[in-house]
Amino acid sequence: MFDQETLERLRAEQQRWAATTLAESTARLPERWGQFTTISGRPVQRLYTPLDAPTLSYSTDLGFPGEYPFTRGIHATGYRGRLWTMRMFAGFGTAEETNARYKYLLAQGNTGLSVAFDLPTLMGYDSDAPQALGEFGKCGVAVSSLQDMEVLFEGIPLGEVSTSMTINSPAAPLWAFYIAAAERQGVPPGALRGTTQNDILKEYQAQKEYVFPPEPSMRLVTDTIEYGARHLPQWNPISISGYHIREAGATAAQELAFTLANGLEYVRWALRRGLAVDDFAPRLSFFFNVHNDFFEEIAKLRAARRIWAREMRQTFGAHDPRSWLMRFHTQTAGVSLTAQQPEINVVRVAIQALAAVLGGAQSLHTNSLDEALALPSEQAVTIALRTQQIIAHETGVTHTVDPLGGSFYLERLTNDLEEEAYTYFRRIDDLGGVLACVENGFFQQEIADSAHRFQREVDARQRTIVGVNAFQSDEPLRIPLLKMNPQGYERQAARLAALRESRDAVAVGHALDGLRQAAQGTENVMPHLLDAARAYATLGEIMDALREVFGVYREPVVL
Repeated sequence: MFDQETLERLRAEQQRWAATTLAESTARLPERWGQFTTISGRPVQRLYTPLDAPTLSYSTDLGFPGEYPFTRGIHATGYRGRLWTMRMFAGFGTAEETNARYKYLLAQGNTGLSVAFDLPTLMGYDSDAPQALGEFGKCGVAVSSLQDMEVLFEGIPLGEVSTSMTINSPAAPLWAFYIAAAERQGVPPGALRGTTQNDILKEYQAQKEYVFPPEPSMRLVTDTIEYGARHLPQWNPISISGYHIREAGATAAQELAFTLANGLEYVRWALRRGLAVDDFAPRLSFFFNVHNDFFEEIAKLRAARRIWAREMRQTFGAHDPRSWLMRFHTQTAGVSLTAQQPEINVVRVAIQALAAVLGGAQSLHTNSLDEALALPSEQAVTIALRTQQIIAHETGVTHTVDPLGGSFYLERLTNDLEEEAYTYFRRIDDLGGVLACVENGFFQQEIADSAHRFQREVDARQRTIVGVNAFQSDEPLRIPLLKMNPQGYERQAARLAALRESRDAVAVGHALDGLRQAAQGTENVMPHLLDAARAYATLGEIMDALREVFGVYREPVVL
C-alpha cells in the first residue's frame, strides 16, 4: 500500500520522533513496564506505522467485505443488513426447567437457542446410571431419550428457531433425538436450522469429554457430515471449536492454529468418504473464544477467515464461494470470569463481546456475571443478553463494516497470528498429522505449557487480574444464585423408569441390533440412530451399543 520511497521517508521521520518527542516524554514520565505483551505473551510495540506492515496489499490481504479473502467479513454490509444471532447458552436440571428458561430468553429478545447438556449426557450415560451419580443437571440439562428432547422443546416451534447443541461424543445420538422430536412436531429434517458441536478432536486435545477412540469417533463425525449434506441442507453438522482449547490455557495463536488444523482434518476425512468439497464445506461452522486482549482477539478472528478461505480455495479446490466462508459463533471467555467481585464480570464480558462484534461474529453468547459460582440466574443471564443488545443498538459499531480495518496495529497482529498459525501447521504435518499429534500429546503439551506460563505470571503479579491479585475486596457476596428444583432427579429417574416400561422393547432391541451391525461395517449409522431414537431407546443404551463395537479411549500418559 506504500511505495519504498514513502516508507524510507517515514522511517527517517520515525527516527527523528524517537530521538526528540519520545525521548523528552519518557524522560519526564517513564513507561510503566519495560516490556508490554498481549495476554498470550506476544510483544506489543510502542507504536505501529506502515513500516510494520510494509507488504500489506489491500486487494490480496484485506479486500472488500463479502469478497475473498474475507478478512473484512463474509457479508458485504456487515451488520447493517442483519445483526448477529444472540444465542445464549442455557441448560440446567430437568428438561422442564430448561424449557422454561428458553421461553424466557426468547421473550427477552434471544434470537437463537443453545443447549447446555449435563455431564452424564455429555459422556453418554442415562441420568440414572451409576456413573452419573451426583452429576444430574449440574452443568446443563439432562437428556436421556427422545422423550426428554420432546419435553425440552415443548411449545417451541423447531421449524422457526435455530438450535445449537454443545455435544460431542454422543453428538450423533442427540442429533437423532432432535430430528425425531422435530418430526413429532411435524417439521421435516430439511426445514431444521442449527448446529451440533460434534468436534471430537478438541476433546482429545483440551476438554477430555471423549468416549470412543479417535478413529471410530472421526467415522461418526464423518457420518453426520455426510448425512447432513444429503438430508439437512440448513444444518451445520459440526462446529469446529477453539473455545475449549483456549479455556484449557492455549494462546490466541494456538487456538487459531489448532482449531483450523482440526477443521482441515475434518475436510480430509469427508473427502476420503467420497464427498465433493462443495457439497459439505458450506455447512462447516466454527466456534471461537473471545478473551480479554481486545485487539488480539479481533485480529485472531480476521486471520481465521483469511486462512480458511485460502485453504479451502487453494488447497482443497473448492469452487463454490460459500465453501470459502468461515462462519463462526463466539463466546466470551469463561476462564476469565472471577468468583471474586463477580459484578465486575459484566465489564469483562462487555469488552469481550465488543471484540467479537468488531471481529465479525455471526453468533454470540455472552457469559453471565455469576458463572464462576453457579449456573446463571435469570437476573444474571438477562444482564448478559442486554449487553449484546446495547452493543447492537446503542454503540454505533454496527453502522459500518470492519471499522478497525486498516489499523496498522490490527493488521500487523492479523499478519503475525496468521504466520504463527502456518508455523504450527507445518509442525503438525512434520509430526504425522492431527491424529498422530493427539496420540503423542503434542497439542496437550503445548496447551499445558501456555497455561503454566500464564499462571506463573499471575502468581508473580506480572499480570494483573482485577479482584484476584490486585484491587481485592473483602465485601461479602451479594448476588442471588440459581437454585434448581431439589426434586428434579427423582422426576427424571421416574420418567426414565416409566419410559422403559411403556415402550416397545422388541422394537428397541431390533433398532439397537441394527445399530451394532452398521457400526461393525462401513454403513452410515445415522439412519440406525434415528430408528433407535424413534423407538425410544435411551442415550445410555445407544452409547453402550457403540461402546461394544468401538471400545472406549484411554488417553496415553505423556511425561
